[in-house]
Amino acid sequence: MKQALFFFSLIIGQVSAQPKDEYVPDKKDTIKYQLDDVVITATRVGEKIIDIPYPVFRIDNSSYKFDKKTAINDILSGVPGLFMQSRYGNHDVRISIRGFGSRSNSGIRGVRILLDGIPESEPDGQTRIEAIDFNSVGSIEIVKGSASSLYTNAPGGVVNFINEINFPSSFITQFNEFGEFGLRRNGVKLGVKEGDTKFMFSYNYHNAAGYRAHSEDFWNIINTVLATKLTENSKLSLIGYSATGTIKLPGSLKKAEFDVDPFQAAKTERDFDYYRLSNKGRFGIKYELNPGGSKAHEVEVTGYFTLKYFERAQKTIRIFNRYGLGASGRYTNRTKIAGFNNMFSVGGDFLYQTGPIEEYNNISGMKGDVLVSLNDETIQNAGFYIQERFEFIPDKFALLLTGRYDNVVFAAKNRILGSQDDRKAYTAFTPKVALNYKFTPYLSIYTSYGLGFDSPAGNELDNYPTSSNQGKFYNPDLEAQKTKNFDLGVKGNLIFTSGLFNYLFFEGTFFNIMIDNEIVPFEVLGSVFYRNSAKTNRSGFELGAETAILKAFTLKVAYTYSNFSYDNYAARVIKLDNGGNFVTEEKDFSGKVVPSVPKHNIYVSGSYQNNITEDLTGFLRLSVSHISDMYVDDANSENNPSYTILNSVVGFDLKLNHFNVLLSGGVNNILDKRYAAFLNINSTSGRFYELGEPRNAFASLTLGYRF
Repeated sequence: MKQALFFFSLIIGQVSAQPKDEYVPDKKDTIKYQLDDVVITATRVGEKIIDIPYPVFRIDNSSYKFDKKTAINDILSGVPGLFMQSRYGNHDVRISIRGFGSRSNSGIRGVRILLDGIPESEPDGQTRIEAIDFNSVGSIEIVKGSASSLYTNAPGGVVNFINEINFPSSFITQFNEFGEFGLRRNGVKLGVKEGDTKFMFSYNYHNAAGYRAHSEDFWNIINTVLATKLTENSKLSLIGYSATGTIKLPGSLKKAEFDVDPFQAAKTERDFDYYRLSNKGRFGIKYELNPGGSKAHEVEVTGYFTLKYFERAQKTIRIFNRYGLGASGRYTNRTKIAGFNNMFSVGGDFLYQTGPIEEYNNISGMKGDVLVSLNDETIQNAGFYIQERFEFIPDKFALLLTGRYDNVVFAAKNRILGSQDDRKAYTAFTPKVALNYKFTPYLSIYTSYGLGFDSPAGNELDNYPTSSNQGKFYNPDLEAQKTKNFDLGVKGNLIFTSGLFNYLFFEGTFFNIMIDNEIVPFEVLGSVFYRNSAKTNRSGFELGAETAILKAFTLKVAYTYSNFSYDNYAARVIKLDNGGNFVTEEKDFSGKVVPSVPKHNIYVSGSYQNNITEDLTGFLRLSVSHISDMYVDDANSENNPSYTILNSVVGFDLKLNHFNVLLSGGVNNILDKRYAAFLNINSTSGRFYELGEPRNAFASLTLGYRF
């Protein structure tokens, strides 16, 4: 870190410390750039990136307007510290930040997902992102590292998807995307601005055959936002979505099966016609008083309700009907204390979800008449947090204190066997302290230390055959995962007033995480359960940088180094003996490497964008992603080889008066590399591997009119 600070101090001597979009011209240059103080709201209180004492990232939709927009890994692959494993499309993409999320074999865990600031994550922290439409999204905010002092079950961080509502005038856009393997996406987005009122509506139809057998899917997604000023200083927003669709599940393969034909579906998934049908909707209302941080007092209150229907076919068919309510509130005060800037904020959240879970026998993918189980399950989370930011040296040196108390409660009622009614609660207080020092307004160093908390998700609490109490509905032995997190980093946004380079944006962070009772999956005869490992040590480094060369060429680099291992981990392996009885075998995984996390994750892209004519802009980008080898289980019994993927995209953006035509296309995985993109970790049957996307071409056409 000393070497890094020395290096950046040399840079300061050569350049002026200006924000990336504020270019100070020399006498021969008349081009001017406007100041762009990027503000992040996923930190609960809107703050400039340079003032936040931990790593954050923001992406606007203009940065991916030429790209394929099928899945989240199409959009966020260049974010340092973020590792995504895609199974098929945008469904069950595993999002991992510093290893949090790598344990999930279904959905997203350990990373809090928000849509317009409202939790898309369920009260237990599990998330599926079917409702996210990247044509509707205007910006994406990523907070990396423990956010448990602000959000429930967020030891890895937060991702906030924000629908586009801050448009300058009314518009209508029609978008189309086509690709190999039957990919078709069509939709429309409408924006209406009338005085201080704005309305956005988007509809997206997605249909794909999939590149593996038994992996087709289709979706209808609607997102809408209505925002209006009630007074000069207050704002009201109505936010809603609907997502309906079905996806077939091809399953994971053994190594021998993968080597012979990685496109095939697993036999069990094919025989029982594994699928997942989803029908979900949400409506929310948000009131804001003095938003934007320009007033001494700021208030935000949000309320919402959700309706969800899931039908999941495995060896049995389970039907989930869930009804949810949620609310959050925040008060922020910005005043001076003894002449020093001070910001204090207090807020709270309440999330409640309930409904029946039915389970039936599966007859070749059809629901049978045999009711296997019927349970009512309720999950609720109540929590409150505080923030205190005090500047010891105005606009230079600040202390940030945050803390959150959480109470996560699970309750189940067995409507067939009342004796299995159960209740389980997890509580924790997670404080965090952070320091931020700015050498200049656009170059800073930061450090933080805090505690993290992650309760098990509802599906992770399923009781297993040899637990300490078989009479319980929930696993009585599964504890919450707790972490101690340390960060040390540097970030900057520098402008070169002359020479080859125009600007340099960078952020580098060293982190160390100690985990007690890490929650890890294991398998018993094809069924997945969860247990606690004792102690895990994670250390690593994240580096992201972007620079422009002669204004037209942009180079981006993202690198993540992860050194994760189990310090102390004794586990029981459960098998059947020759008599059909469960037997356990003690295993010691101490010193083993944490599976499904690459030691090296590298992304490099070079893009060229220039005006061909006054109305026509051309764009070209090549990108390379390299993922080092990863273990597939806690025993480190097999190693998934490293892989390198080369992608390309080319596009043209034509603007004629009020009309806009955007045409783009590209080829992903140009070298047609065969690799396992998703690892089903700790499978006792050896079914670890799921194929990544083979070489595929895509094209998109977007037509727009701005009134």
